Amino acid sequence: MKLAILSDTHGLLRPEVLDRLKSVDAILHGGDINRRDIVDQLRQYAPLYVVRGNNDKDWAADIPHTVTVTLGGVTFFMVHNKKEVPADLTGIDAVVFGHSHKYAEEERDGRLWLNPGSCGPRRFHQEITMMLAEAEAGRLRVEKVTIPHPPV
Repeated sequence: MKLAILSDTHGLLRPEVLDRLKSVDAILHGGDINRRDIVDQLRQYAPLYVVRGNNDKDWAADIPHTVTVTLGGVTFFMVHNKKEVPADLTGIDAVVFGHSHKYAEEERDGRLWLNPGSCGPRRFHQEITMMLAEAEAGRLRVEKVTIPHPPV
């Protein structure tokens, strides 16, 4: 199962991101979407699992703060801010979060911690990133995707 893992789009879906969504089976979004039409657009590509970010206001009242989903035999826990991850992660294989706009891929205690960074407007002089992943038979392989941007 091919997955796209995004976060912090902040109202912008870049053509380079949309192009990569054409071949995925599901999309995981770590929050800070900023607009309902972004959610609607993402759903046109694949099933969408999304959490509410700190910048997702009244329009996002129906979007949950956390989501747990199993895809390709891998169980994901999703939340926008890493500080809100519960202490008990029994049965969770990977934690997906956003908020910092900083790409992170770390294994701790046999569990993957994944922050795809931000693929929306460039902020904080950070690179523009997302993840593509392959989940199969309970195993997860992750690839960092860096979106080129003009120098500032």
